[in-house]
Amino acid sequence: MTSPLTYLARHLQALLGTLGYLLRRPLGTLLSIAVISLALTLPACLYLLVKNARVATGSVTEAIELTVYLKTDVSLERARQLADSARARREAGRVTLISAEEGLEEFRKYSGFGAALEALQGNPLPHVISLRPNSDRADPSSIAALQRYLSSWPETDIVQVDNEWVRRLSALLGLLERVFQVFAALLAAGVLAIIGNAIRLEISARRAEIEVTKLVGGSNAYVRRPFLYLGGLYGLLGAGLAALWLIAINAALEPWLLQLARLYGSSFNLLGLTPPELGVLLGGGALLGLVGAWIGAARHLSRIEPRQ
Repeated sequence: MTSPLTYLARHLQALLGTLGYLLRRPLGTLLSIAVISLALTLPACLYLLVKNARVATGSVTEAIELTVYLKTDVSLERARQLADSARARREAGRVTLISAEEGLEEFRKYSGFGAALEALQGNPLPHVISLRPNSDRADPSSIAALQRYLSSWPETDIVQVDNEWVRRLSALLGLLERVFQVFAALLAAGVLAIIGNAIRLEISARRAEIEVTKLVGGSNAYVRRPFLYLGGLYGLLGAGLAALWLIAINAALEPWLLQLARLYGSSFNLLGLTPPELGVLLGGGALLGLVGAWIGAARHLSRIEPRQ
């Protein structure tokens, strides 16, 4: 039975041998890593596009406002109670009560019909509750639920909200997320094929060495180990190069986006990969490399047997 220390030493030997093999052929290694990095960069770019679009449109969705016009016979005290009920909802953010007197004064101030309003014998305006949803609950379903709740009040006359554009925006971002998932799946399969083919070529080039190893008693697991490390390193280095591509793309686009944001009076900053997202990219690349190498090695090593 192999001791844990011996098992670890064999893996370390395989890893160091694989690193030396890659360093001895820098051009071929660089070309393979470059192809893998491009395959990983494309879905990562699309992911960052969706991520930045979510952040950029967050301030827009926060501008959604629901206006509740109460019936004219509702008292101010009852309007205050309804405003407090609206504040208790999880979907509600800022809730403002505009009394009929405040509304009339504002209308008199800005409408230019101040003199004509003096002829009125009473205040025809109702109390109004203005409500802005929480930014994390500004999706169409939450807004629709809040609108139904406000409309269910017996004191409510009209609930006004314009959220059709929010639905369209949410549908567009949802479509981009689906496109990202499809691209990620397709390009992950492409990375598996690239690494599997690279491992197949390596096995063919080292066929004589593999035959000798098997002839002296080397198992398939022992023979396969360096190729698994080779695939894992291809994937890891390819993901690392993809991260560098993303940093370069971010640096190239950020000045132009900052200039565009200033024209619209915004302070939007382009977001890159966070440390957890970078870890997912590197880990995913290494995992794809291992899986691709396993597929390529398992298929071709079984066909190689030592010649008697």
